[in-house]
Parts: sequence; structure tokens; C-alpha cells
Amino acid sequence: MLRPIGIDLFAGAGGLSLGFEAAGFDVVAAVEIDPIHCAAHKFNFPQTATICRSVIDVTGDEIRKRAGIGKKEVDVLFGGAPCQGFSLIGKRAMDDPRNQLVYHFVRLVKELRPKHFVFENVKGLTVGTHRRFLQEILDAFQDAGYELQLPYRVLNAADFGVPQSRQRLFLLGTRKGLKQPIYPEQSGRVTVKEAIGDLPEAENFPELLHRDWVTAKFGLPSAYAAVLRGRAADVRDFTYSRQFDPRLLTSSTLTVHTDLSKKRFLATPNGETEPISRFLKLDPDGVCNTLRAGTASDRGAFTSPRPIHPTSPRVITVREAARLHSYPDWFRFHATKWHGFRQIGNSVPPYLARAVASQVIEALGVKPVKPAEIIPLGDTALLSISMSDAARMFGVPHDTISRRRIPNQKGTGQMTIDSAVADEPVNQGEYV
Repeated sequence: MLRPIGIDLFAGAGGLSLGFEAAGFDVVAAVEIDPIHCAAHKFNFPQTATICRSVIDVTGDEIRKRAGIGKKEVDVLFGGAPCQGFSLIGKRAMDDPRNQLVYHFVRLVKELRPKHFVFENVKGLTVGTHRRFLQEILDAFQDAGYELQLPYRVLNAADFGVPQSRQRLFLLGTRKGLKQPIYPEQSGRVTVKEAIGDLPEAENFPELLHRDWVTAKFGLPSAYAAVLRGRAADVRDFTYSRQFDPRLLTSSTLTVHTDLSKKRFLATPNGETEPISRFLKLDPDGVCNTLRAGTASDRGAFTSPRPIHPTSPRVITVREAARLHSYPDWFRFHATKWHGFRQIGNSVPPYLARAVASQVIEALGVKPVKPAEIIPLGDTALLSISMSDAARMFGVPHDTISRRRIPNQKGTGQMTIDSAVADEPVNQGEYV
């Protein structure tokens, strides 16, 4: 049985891709500008055409060609276009160069003419002066011949089985004359303990100081964790099964803390913020706060505050963050912690994406079926590749993502390029 076709714009590592695949779509193409993200997407979605380009430079025809779909109808186009959301006095915000990515999302809707589109963005777009920009976006989609499911909705991932409070705006658009999807209903909550309670304690494995995986014995999983580990079936999951070794604890490189930091972490009550680091210590019976990506390399490569583990005196690992984001254990991230956390923090939780995508599938009149095929994951070298090597592999300039610039130490006011940061941009050492 043929599955409906989906295309992901601004794909990142693939949170939306995974959610739409889980709902029953074949994601045939993913467009992403960052070569490191493209490498992770290529590893996790080997059957998808990974297009390492800015949406500014790609056309609908090129996407069709790279995806190998010819003139087939695209059932859904989806993505979260980064935008500033500012309106200039006397000018349209859509004309602001800072918001050109939104403009090109609309352009690709016009060129590909999907039956449906899903536009995802920050909640802040719905408040204050940003609403003027949002109205311009709505008008642009309607002018393109699409009916919108209004009023638009801000959905919290925590209401859809994701153990994390994360609010995102979703716009659902449908080509005129077709059945419109509705917004999903809430489907229950999961706690931090249910998400990560079965994971082995990473600090028991010194190997994780210099690599991101180890063979380990897992604990008894909750119903939520059992699904993510591949030990239990989920009737709502229509992904292609992946080949992976369930004995491996992956994406778990340790962060080294001082003894003083550990003492402070231990003294902080669950659910409260440690006063020096300003890190939140997770409540095992609650949900995680919003996991954020930090800044890109051209804006300093700063890490966002990472939550403190609910029972261990350390910040959480990338794998624990992935569990709190509803990623399955077979899904891998870049081995460098800064890249891994950025890939999670920039993405839509797959369970939230699946909830929205399932409504689109229903509007299409398709009854999704779990594929029998089990597909292999990509080459693990994709998970440790440097930015320069990833750019070379995808045939894009090495400075596609600008390198971090730091002040000249001699106080001349000039800027120098930190070449090491381009590939290993995070301080992997101590938090204070």
C-alpha cells in the first residue's frame, strides 16, 4: 500500500520528520541548511533525500527531482521557518529580509501545491506586536489558495504524552476544495521518572567521558520508556522499524562537574532552581522545563541551561534529553554534546508532531499501516563528522554555517575566527 508523501522544510535532525513518519507518511525529502544536522538526518532517515541547502536557494522542482517523485502530488509540506516576527513602521514584516525564510516557505507551498501544509513556530508569534506579522503570514497562505483551520492553536507537548512543557504554534492549511484537518485533542501526560527512570546511570561508565555510547543493563521501563526502547508496540506508531542494538546506551557523553557543583546540585530540592548555575533540578513526578538549543556558532556557540538530573548530581545527558523529548532510543544525535543538545532543542517533539500529523492523515482519508520493512540506520561516522567534513560531503561551502567569532585578546577591537569552535564548539568541561 502506498503511503502519503510528506516533505520537511527546516528539518534539523528530524523531529517533525519522525512525527510525520510515525503518523503514516513517507517523508521523501528534507531540506536543511546546517551540514551537521543534515548528517544526523541522513543517519536516522536513510530513505529520505537529504537536501543540504537553504530554502532560499531551492525550488519546488528541485525538491521533486531530488525526492524522485516526479509529478506526484505532495500530500503535506511541513516545517518551522525561523523568523524574527518584527513589523517595521509603514512596512510589511514579510518584506523584512530577516523574515525571508517565512516568505520562502510560502513560495514553496505555491510551487509544490501540497494538499496540506503544517507551519510550526514559536508561541511568541501570537502575542503583542508580533501578531501583525502572524496576520501577514495568514494572509499570504490564503492568497496562495489555502484555507486555514482557524483559530490557530498553540499546543503544549506535555498534553500529548511528552514529559516536557513546550508550547508551539501550529497553523494547518488545506488546498481549497479538500477536507480540512482539525487540531488534535490532548492525550495524557508522562512524568520525568517514567521517561528516564530505566536508563543506566551514566556516571557508572568511565567510557562515557570520551565517547557517547556504552553497552549497559537497563532497568524496568515504564510503558512510555518501553515503547521508546523498542520493547513494546505502540498502536499509534506507523514508522519503519530500524535495526539497532537495544543493549546500547547512546548519546550519553558525560559532563564533568566540580565537587562544589555536585554538592550544590545535591542540595537543590527537586523542582527548584540551583541559585548559582540557575539550572532547574527536575522533579521526577513532574515534567521537564522547555529544552532549548543554545545559540548557533555565529552567535557565540553558547549552551542553554541544562536541567539537573532528578537524583544524580549532574546535568542530564543528551539521551535523557531525547527521552524527555519523546525520541526513541534508536534515534541518534551528533556525538558532540553541544551539537546533540542543539539538535534536540531546535526540534519539535516527535509525539507532538505525530499528534498533528495524524489529523492530516485522517483528513486525507488514509488508514495508516505499519510497514513490515525493517531498515538499517546510516553510517555511524555521520554522528561524529566535523562541520567542515559534513559541508564537504554535502557539497556546500565550509562556511555555510558561520564560524564563531571572538574578540581579539589584544584589545584591538578586531574579531578572530575560532576555527576549533567550528567543529567542537562547546566547552565539554566543568559547569560552575
